[in-house]
Amino acid sequence: MSEPRYILVAVAWPYAQGPLHLGHIAGAYLPPDIFARYHRLAGNEVLMVSGSDVHGTPITVKAEQEGVTPQEIVDRYHPEFLSYWERLGISFDLFTTTGTEIHYRVAQEFFLKLLENGHLYRKVTEQFYDEERGQFLPDRYIEGTCPHCSYPNARGDQCDNCGRTLDPSDLIDPRSKLTGSTPVLRETEHYYWRLSAFEKQLEEWLLTRKGWRPHVLNFALGMVRDGLQDRAFTRDLDWGIPIPVDDIGEGKSIYVWWEAVMGYYSAPQEWAQRQGDPDAWKKWWTDPSAESYYFVGKDNIPFHAVYWPALLMGHGGLNLPTNVPANQYVTFGGRKASKSMGVGRPLSWYLDRLEPDALRFALASVLPEQNDTDLFDDEIVRRVNEELVSTWGNLVNRTLSLTSRNFDGAVPSPGELADEGRKLLTAVDAALEEEAAHIEAVELRAGLRTALGAAAEVNAYLNATEPWKLVKEDRARAATVLWTAVQAVAGVRVAFAPYLPFSTEALGEMLGIGPVEKWSRPEVPAGTELGEIRPLFAKLDDDALADE
Repeated sequence: MSEPRYILVAVAWPYAQGPLHLGHIAGAYLPPDIFARYHRLAGNEVLMVSGSDVHGTPITVKAEQEGVTPQEIVDRYHPEFLSYWERLGISFDLFTTTGTEIHYRVAQEFFLKLLENGHLYRKVTEQFYDEERGQFLPDRYIEGTCPHCSYPNARGDQCDNCGRTLDPSDLIDPRSKLTGSTPVLRETEHYYWRLSAFEKQLEEWLLTRKGWRPHVLNFALGMVRDGLQDRAFTRDLDWGIPIPVDDIGEGKSIYVWWEAVMGYYSAPQEWAQRQGDPDAWKKWWTDPSAESYYFVGKDNIPFHAVYWPALLMGHGGLNLPTNVPANQYVTFGGRKASKSMGVGRPLSWYLDRLEPDALRFALASVLPEQNDTDLFDDEIVRRVNEELVSTWGNLVNRTLSLTSRNFDGAVPSPGELADEGRKLLTAVDAALEEEAAHIEAVELRAGLRTALGAAAEVNAYLNATEPWKLVKEDRARAATVLWTAVQAVAGVRVAFAPYLPFSTEALGEMLGIGPVEKWSRPEVPAGTELGEIRPLFAKLDDDALADE
């Protein structure tokens, strides 16, 4: 038996300043859960972490707008995120925040390590200042026209339209989000990060990446080859992690962009401490054989495929990303889902109307892995009814109902399997191998299609053998056919397990075999008593997602 692999599943940290929508789930939160669930069943040691980013300026902007403290905004939305994960079955080992003592310590130690290694330096620059408010403006407190694509509402740190990272001074016609006034430039001193010094090392590393999505690798290589500029590492902010030195004045915090990605490093340390083994995190971070996968949306490619690897290089002694399988966008009517712009309904709206596995299935079937995906409510209904319910749910119901009704509520004893029975079980086993290869490559849509294909094979077997007729004509043959179908259903259940955790558990109770424990088809012994047979999924009305 091979040794388990250590796999870090690092998931994008959402800003704790508003509800999530389907774009967030399809883009960054459902994919890592599918991936992590598969690897656990494959016998690997998985650590899946994330948390609420509590220092992002969207939080302070919202607090300003509401006249409350940033902490009050965080305290409102972090528990909401936790409820989403519970309702959707997102299986984090730890979902924390960037406001913990451990994160503060780790981020400050990281700062000092970069400083010690010569990668930070002091620099006096001019930054925007709002004279009406009397304060320096964080990057997201400034909007203006993007110099690259002319989008009129680009932020001071990034353009939502073209995805380019920006400095506020790049903007054309900048304006303060606090007062609407035109900010002025004033001198301030900060630490800067020698990002430019990592160009060659980053390019060489990126060229060794195998299996990365083309849009991720091409974007990252393009950034590096266009030339990397040194970036400010600190900001004039009170709401943030204070820098651990006092040589550039008061009110300086580590720039949230950099300390937020350090959460992937601090969260495992917090997890290890909670386990009572403070060094346990090192298996995922300092052992070169460990693997790390970063699940983000495509707007986060610069941070996870360029900036974070460069920070890790600058720190030294820590594993670089194995893969950054960034998804494209989910769009609604051609517009990118955005909680700040009100595009796309809140996630809670769908959770109130759909079974969690139905929603997981519909999203997994259209994950935007290579291209943007336009999502419509009627398409969600169609996929649930025509694929999930008709292909998988009905297969389970008719197989187990026929078996229970005709064989005293238990799995019958089989005779010798005919060729078509042996071929079916071989096909299910092969589907598990094929699906495993897809998930290993983070091709999760293809993995789901493989599982559906395996279910279709079992349906075809039942249609060909017609056990509902055999029970009247050849009971022994019917027992063999239904035993075979039950074994196949148990195998297909494993294939769906990473995607459909709730119905997988329910089906285990019906089969009388308990939870899925490994990535292989289990045997359901003859004589096993079946549980109560009930529909796995509810068929949706055509207007199930209509506006009320």
